[in-house]
Amino acid sequence: MNPGDTLLYLDGVTVTFDGFRALNALSLYLEKGEMRAVIGPNGAGKTTMMDVITGKTRPDSGRVVFDANIDLTKRDEPDIAAMGIGRKFQKPTVFEPHTVWDNLLLALAGDRRPRFSLWARETAEERDRIEAILQTTRLTEQRHRRAGDLSHGQKQWLEIGMLLAQEPQLLLVDEPVAGMTDAETEQTAELLREINKTRSVVVVEHDMAFVRALDVKVTVLHEGSVLSEGSIDFVSEDPRVIEVYLGR
Repeated sequence: MNPGDTLLYLDGVTVTFDGFRALNALSLYLEKGEMRAVIGPNGAGKTTMMDVITGKTRPDSGRVVFDANIDLTKRDEPDIAAMGIGRKFQKPTVFEPHTVWDNLLLALAGDRRPRFSLWARETAEERDRIEAILQTTRLTEQRHRRAGDLSHGQKQWLEIGMLLAQEPQLLLVDEPVAGMTDAETEQTAELLREINKTRSVVVVEHDMAFVRALDVKVTVLHEGSVLSEGSIDFVSEDPRVIEVYLGR
């Protein structure tokens, strides 16, 4: 593999909590422009992997290299976020009293310190960016609604939109379709595929129908290491994956 094509590289990453090995010499490549699905049983290390990438957890050993030469293990969370790695947690965190539009305005990359916050008039460029994000996230019709009044699925999309407003190169998305209706799940797959046209995405998910709909390379984690990797069909037929995960 050409290192110039690699956006993210985890090399032998080990993390131990009170004697429990959450990641065990985990190695993983993500290419620029790639979307990857990460699956595996509870306790496989999926959340710890995202914690390490975003600087929330420091590994005991190993390297995490972003964008060819930045060692993320030496950086803190705000620093890593500013470099272009955005993370969406499972439970959406939006500003519920504010409108969809104002949530996106607050999230825009740029000077949105409290003294600016919502008192500053948005510029024409900011308005254009918000319009584009509304269109991508299927929230154009909801722009004036309070975020607290949105459906669960729409709140998830708004939070993805708030991440997009920060112009990340890489999006880490944790169980985006948990609790969604079938229609919302389908729309979320479309939304992530659209986002993937311009940025790299890592999706951690349990919903296998959703992973199949994404139609991307799948990494299966088990006991903190990569157990299997390949297409959804390939990993679904891997006897080890069936034994530790799918067969349950």
